[in-house]
Amino acid sequence: MPPMSSSPGRENGSESRDTSPYVELDRAAWAALAHSTEQPLSAEEIVRLRGLGDQLDLDEIRQVYLPLSRLLSMYVESAGRLHRMQEEFLERPYPPRTPFVIGLAGSVAVGKSTTARVLQQMLAHWPEHPSVALVTTDGFLLPNAELERRGIMHRKGFPESYDRKALLRFVIDIKSGRDEVEAPIYSHLVYDVTDQKVVVQSPDIVIIEGLNVLQPARVRDDGRTGLAVSDFFDFSVYVDAATSDIRRWYVDRFLRLRETAFRDPASYFTRYGALTEDEARSEAKRIWDTINGPNLTQNVLPTRSRATLVLRKDGDHSVRYVRLRKL
Repeated sequence: MPPMSSSPGRENGSESRDTSPYVELDRAAWAALAHSTEQPLSAEEIVRLRGLGDQLDLDEIRQVYLPLSRLLSMYVESAGRLHRMQEEFLERPYPPRTPFVIGLAGSVAVGKSTTARVLQQMLAHWPEHPSVALVTTDGFLLPNAELERRGIMHRKGFPESYDRKALLRFVIDIKSGRDEVEAPIYSHLVYDVTDQKVVVQSPDIVIIEGLNVLQPARVRDDGRTGLAVSDFFDFSVYVDAATSDIRRWYVDRFLRLRETAFRDPASYFTRYGALTEDEARSEAKRIWDTINGPNLTQNVLPTRSRATLVLRKDGDHSVRYVRLRKL
């Protein structure tokens, strides 16, 4: 069995005791858990899945995401067995079990979208659950016009900028077993919600990716606690890294977009395409320090401890260790 990190125990030969609620494995120990599992993605597929600035390669897929997809597949199969046992207990005929829902959280620019796409493709290769849907919570942002009306356009991405009731209804409909559920689509080009919809039709697994998916339930004005989206997750992943690294990745991504998407006349950010490199770097730092950074420290990072599993990245975007909550 691969070595695991643990809390210091008693010395002088007595048995050590790990008092952490997590098992933490370094990259080598984690990679060893899938030594006999076939890697399903080709080099071409990996290139298509790679996000802007991500250092995703075959080694990362094999050493990090292959063990994770295997673990998640085990959870899905176990949920199916529990479903059958529950239906037997209730003395009911077996209805189709509801989709297994995975929440995936993390900061802007940390690479969570790439992680979500990789997991979607890898999980769909397992024959037990070939249908895997991916939905991002960007589609549940309030339209720009509504954000402007409320005076919170500068807080886009903060919890209050989302239609939380619509997102909660979507997840409840998924876990209620509805055959078809729709979610709105967000355009990063025009920086707004569109009229288009993505239709989720009876998938085996649904991955819900977004900044705030692990937010706890809010306390209502009458003192009661409502439901949270995360209440309906079967498993959750938090993509983590040092804040200084994430800030640097954000600035680097902004500079790349200045040379690509920001040059598109249809882009909401086309004004940034004309900036010099120094001006663009200064603007990216300003946006991070006034919007994305505060949102990370105030809202996103505090939800890390609520995740079932944490992927901790190094400064080069590679995953350095994995922290898994004990059962």
